Amino acid sequence: MDNIQIRKFNDEDADVVKELFTLGMSEHVPSSFVHVLKQPLTQMVLMCMFCALLTSSKSFLLPVLAVTFCLAGARQMVVYMFNKYIESTLRKDLNNISETYLKGKDSCFWVADSDGRVVGSVACLPAEDAPGCLTLKRMSVRRSHRGMGIAKALCRTVAEFTRDRGYGAVILQTSVVQTDAQKLYEHMGYKKIREFVVPEFLAKILNFTLLEYRLDLQQD
Repeated sequence: MDNIQIRKFNDEDADVVKELFTLGMSEHVPSSFVHVLKQPLTQMVLMCMFCALLTSSKSFLLPVLAVTFCLAGARQMVVYMFNKYIESTLRKDLNNISETYLKGKDSCFWVADSDGRVVGSVACLPAEDAPGCLTLKRMSVRRSHRGMGIAKALCRTVAEFTRDRGYGAVILQTSVVQTDAQKLYEHMGYKKIREFVVPEFLAKILNFTLLEYRLDLQQD
């Protein structure tokens, strides 16, 4: 961490932050695809299709090809879901970070700077559904700089900001497939307080759940 500086976002960081977020989210496509394959509904559909085609065609080739096609389609569906989320996030706040995070009294956006290069980011703002809490958002660290304590430093920055503003807790949401993030937050003292399914139709079918964590802060 000797050459890493946590500083407030500047407008010239915008393109790099958006790239960092997009790359970070795209990394979860493989684990999300595995999650889809583990769902009982997915396995039942594939098995029924394979057996039905095997019985009707009396050949292994057709059912194998059909299952392969379905798997490819399922992966494309996962890619579509992530691309849709990325586009929505860019449109809602990352296309105008200064407006979203820097003009409010109790919100901020930070980047981790390594020798003039942005390698991480995090933000926070008042929680909509949890009075007295700030929400940690947009946490991301470039793959080449992981394992250096940057994510922990970003978490601590949010916690200190939250405490200084007189809020009692930090909350955040992460997905069921982001296991490394879950381990980090739990290591930093966050407690899982609930699980819920994303409201989109495809997410409900595939049981794509979100986890909400909370870090209670000791007030001076």
